[in-house]
Amino acid sequence: MSKRAVPISFEFFPPNTPVGDQKLITQVVPELATLGPQYFSVTYGAGGSTRDKTLKTVQAIAAAGHEAAPHLSCVGSTREGIAEILATYRAQNIHRIVALRGDLPSGTATAGEFRYAGELVRFMRETQGPDWHIEVAAYPEYHPAQRYAARDLQHYVDKVKAGASGAITQFFFNPDAYFHFVEATRKLGAEVPVTAGIMPFHNYAKIAQFAQRDGIEIPRWVALKMEGYLDDAASIRAFGLDVVTALCEKLIAGGVPGLHFYTLNQSALATELCHRLRDR
Repeated sequence: MSKRAVPISFEFFPPNTPVGDQKLITQVVPELATLGPQYFSVTYGAGGSTRDKTLKTVQAIAAAGHEAAPHLSCVGSTREGIAEILATYRAQNIHRIVALRGDLPSGTATAGEFRYAGELVRFMRETQGPDWHIEVAAYPEYHPAQRYAARDLQHYVDKVKAGASGAITQFFFNPDAYFHFVEATRKLGAEVPVTAGIMPFHNYAKIAQFAQRDGIEIPRWVALKMEGYLDDAASIRAFGLDVVTALCEKLIAGGVPGLHFYTLNQSALATELCHRLRDR
């Protein structure tokens, strides 16, 4: 990228159909691979509900010669079960994990042997050694289930002190929230790199729904302009690219250590954003 090369990475979810699998591995991954990402991450359903699909997708990415980073959520899991999953990944020569608490599957009452992501990180370091690169989640606008900001910051610091190598943020549109979060957590002793999670406007209505669910602020002027475009997909796409490009430029100027793009298994917008940033 023009003024300072910033590492990039991309996130996928495990496809639900053979057609989706084929498109992701033969089209989306190769297109994004031309941009030189550090790795591709793959999400993990509540309580491990997509465990096999996550493993299959990760294996396909790794087989194509790219570094893959599976998500691993621990709530509802046992120590034995987590150790088994890690052994499977280690056998595949995968040593990068995104460690999360996750959500219990619907209808499940027990949290299992892990209550927080920090416990998963600590378990990995105690039983697996230092050779895993462990990313954890960060919430610049605070976790939607947490009422107190100070408590949420402390949960994050606990994960870092348990042995996290770095963090990836929930997506956001306010760069000040990111910079405040980094400054506040560094003062509490969390010094690991905090990669910014970037969500292109693939579909404004869907992104707005995600944002409302997760307590993420879409600036009012952006929301009103997007809503004013109604069904004008071309204008929504163009304006969304401008908004997210400007966000990334502010983050890069402020020293962000990396950008992690939430692709929703699409390549076009992330590719365009990276080209824009590199050409400026």
